[in-house]
Amino acid sequence: MIRVLHVLDTIMSGGVERRRLSLAKLLDNTKFELKILCAHAAGPFPDEFAKYGVEVIVIGDLHSVVNVKQHKKVMKVIDDYKPHIIHGAVFEGITMASINGFFKRVPIIILEETSDPQNRRWKGHLLLKLLSLPADKFIGVSPSSTDYLVNTLKISKNKVQLINNGVITPEAINIEKVNAIKKQFNISEDQIIIGSVGRMAQDEHKRYSDLIKAFALLVNKGLKVKLMLVSGGKLIDTYKKLASELGIEDDVIFTGYQNETSNYYYTFDIFSLVSAYEAFGLVLAEAMLHKLPIVATRVGGMRYIVEDNKTGFLVEKYNVQEIAAKLELLCNDINLRKTFGQNGYERAMENYTEERYVKDIESLYLELIKQKKVKI
Repeated sequence: MIRVLHVLDTIMSGGVERRRLSLAKLLDNTKFELKILCAHAAGPFPDEFAKYGVEVIVIGDLHSVVNVKQHKKVMKVIDDYKPHIIHGAVFEGITMASINGFFKRVPIIILEETSDPQNRRWKGHLLLKLLSLPADKFIGVSPSSTDYLVNTLKISKNKVQLINNGVITPEAINIEKVNAIKKQFNISEDQIIIGSVGRMAQDEHKRYSDLIKAFALLVNKGLKVKLMLVSGGKLIDTYKKLASELGIEDDVIFTGYQNETSNYYYTFDIFSLVSAYEAFGLVLAEAMLHKLPIVATRVGGMRYIVEDNKTGFLVEKYNVQEIAAKLELLCNDINLRKTFGQNGYERAMENYTEERYVKDIESLYLELIKQKKVKI
């Protein structure tokens, strides 16, 4: 049995945790045993991992790279579990996996860049470069991530490996639940629903303010549209205030946080994500699997997921006028929406499913076990 210790920062509801849940669910449990070590855990995910026999070990904040107390906790877990592979993701997880994997001589160290480090300072770049030295492989979750690892950090191409993120294939549409959502939010059949999914934590990241402003331009043109934001977070009241100031408060739907989002995607006619930066953009793949046309910003991994003028439109970040113009094109052309949606579905099924992601991770694990002649 190959023992794998995953090291993360926080387990809550993000894409990194969801991909580990995919591994827990789909990796062959006759070959692999998984444990997860993290700083914090909240929400439903710890229970979800428990369903698949994966223990979540919470140790508290790392605080800094030289936090000896926390490193000792990680080393204790390694001593007890004796993993063949330690796999760290997110900066804190990379730090703990690299340092402690090296000192405790874990046979295989894998690191994973899951962010689009637009605001990372030179000290952060240097630290990540140093942390990469003990690693056997450094995964990038999108071409933009691998480009950062190779061209900014100057990590050897032989050490860097692209493994695109993957998402759960949606269940078949539940018409009753979709109709219930429409009834709850007073959506009529002649309205076009523009939707987005994601956390409202930092506007400099997700830029919901730009999407709301672009949507206001459509309303002012008399289009029969609603904007549905399936999201929760500390900025939700700020965005409600913005919608009110723009006079569109009756046209913007704030659903709050939703653990299950598939039926909301089925409610949408168009999906839009206009972030300032994204390493990947998991919700784009989810939307494509729901056959939705996309309007997204040309940043990070998103510019590789969305094929401009084939599965949707790519626009420049912060450009409210361009966002509105592309949304308007899709609102006015149902055939274009269907064509983009079908193209996106085919692309996502080929490249962005969780089954493909897990298969790629499993192949990497087995390849490294064989290369390093690790005794199991």
